[in-house]
Amino acid sequence: MAREDYQRWLLAENMPEELRSQLVRMDAEEQNDSFYRDLAFGTGGLRGVVGAGTNRMNVFTVSKATRGLGRYLLKTFEKPSCAVSYDSRIHSRDFAELTAATLAEMGVQVCLYPRLMPTPMLSYAVRHEHCSGGVMITASHNPAKFNGYKVYGADGCQITLEAADLIQSFIGAEETLVDALPDFHAMLEKGSIRYIGQELIEDYYRDVWKLRIAPTSQPLHIVYSPLNGTGNEPVREVLRRMGNIQVDVVAEQEKPHGCFPTAPYPNPEIREAMRLAIAKTIETGADLCIATDPDCDRIGAGVRVGDQVTLISGNDMGVLLLDYVCSHRRAAGSELPPVAVKTIVTTEMAVPICEKYGVELRNVLTGFKFIGEQIGLLEKEGHPERYVFGFEESYGYLSGTDVRDKDAVNAALLVCEMAANCKAQGMTLLDKLDALRREHGFYGQRLLTFQYEGESGAQKMAQIMAALRSPLSLLEAPVLQTSRRIDYLNDATGLPASDVLSFQLSGGGKIIVRPSGTEPKLKAYLFARGEDQPRAEKALDALEAVMNRACQA
Repeated sequence: MAREDYQRWLLAENMPEELRSQLVRMDAEEQNDSFYRDLAFGTGGLRGVVGAGTNRMNVFTVSKATRGLGRYLLKTFEKPSCAVSYDSRIHSRDFAELTAATLAEMGVQVCLYPRLMPTPMLSYAVRHEHCSGGVMITASHNPAKFNGYKVYGADGCQITLEAADLIQSFIGAEETLVDALPDFHAMLEKGSIRYIGQELIEDYYRDVWKLRIAPTSQPLHIVYSPLNGTGNEPVREVLRRMGNIQVDVVAEQEKPHGCFPTAPYPNPEIREAMRLAIAKTIETGADLCIATDPDCDRIGAGVRVGDQVTLISGNDMGVLLLDYVCSHRRAAGSELPPVAVKTIVTTEMAVPICEKYGVELRNVLTGFKFIGEQIGLLEKEGHPERYVFGFEESYGYLSGTDVRDKDAVNAALLVCEMAANCKAQGMTLLDKLDALRREHGFYGQRLLTFQYEGESGAQKMAQIMAALRSPLSLLEAPVLQTSRRIDYLNDATGLPASDVLSFQLSGGGKIIVRPSGTEPKLKAYLFARGEDQPRAEKALDALEAVMNRACQA
């Protein structure tokens, strides 16, 4: 089948020259990997390597997905509309214009940002333009060879499991290779596509500005890197309006660049991506550095003490922000307690912090759309003001309700405001984190990722998950003999069924294992609580040894 599809693509008369040249150069292994399946569509939309083939991101697979989305919108809404945005990746603008033109040709009214804009601003546009859905062309923090296609519902959240299944059914009925693709400029001139105006961008800045908690005039010097992505304009604009933040930008990573030449893996979770920001922080004597990923929904930060910069993990920044928000905010106008939301793979240190401030803590499945759904539920109950903060371990944070996805512009404002307040008290964020640990205990976390590429890799991940569900599996390991297993796919957990396993230990430790929804990886989240860091790290070492045996067998 893969060979037959390859031949059809090779002989297609309307094949773009860029794709045709790739097809001609493919060896047998590349042909199989490019054509052994259709690029998978799920709640995260599409994500894959840019190139020729049914298992790649290209004009034909984007067109097919968009036609399926269009069928769904036309079936579900009387007058369907869709907002579209894109990041700095290779072909992102091309894919965005193709998406807009395809939907417009089908009868869906489209609004499109006139220039690249972050994922949270796409979510904002869906809600404030009253659209039926949205599409963000991005592969988030993946390496440069990837691009993707995130789909949003009318609530501004990424689509639900049910919507994804229905859209997938429509996509499956569409042909991949088509004779002609719609003309973007013709649809624009016709009025079926319109550009989003500056007014909406200003509205977004205004609504982020409302999320200030404890403004201070204390000067703060930071280094910022947008990692060649979409954050450069909105993050710097919001920080400029704060008035007390001196910003030095990493020049090599300032302008949009789809190849990410100085950060091959443009993910602020890893030190290599932060390398230039760290160096500039030491060079300039800045208080801290921050970086946002290419679609500006994640933020990483590092604090300078002397000539050393210590990076703050996603979990630790989450508890710092949670404590900062909860210590200043109450659910105004409501007798019910404020609500904070985190994912099941995020630190349990949130529990004592929420208990201290009388905040209800809700746990949801991995994926920020589930945090956004909780805001929607509070909205339906008539109490959206109860929501005060949501976060996940993978550097995603949100303190407002106008956006329903993680928002690094919102987070940049909060992180800098919080750091300035700490500085006014003679503290750094690291000092504040130490104070929280002395108060609540040391909660250690560690993320292990196991890469499994291609068709054989997908089979390997499925085999490992099946083995972990066997009666003995990890439970035979001495360190886990006092644990109990929760299977989020087959057990009644109160959450949607998901391919996730949790092993909970009597001492407060935990292992959670799941396949990544967007990358060919198996992820293992390790948790341990100790009186101090050395004891927690020792417990994490034991858990890591167990997972290495299980996932490398």
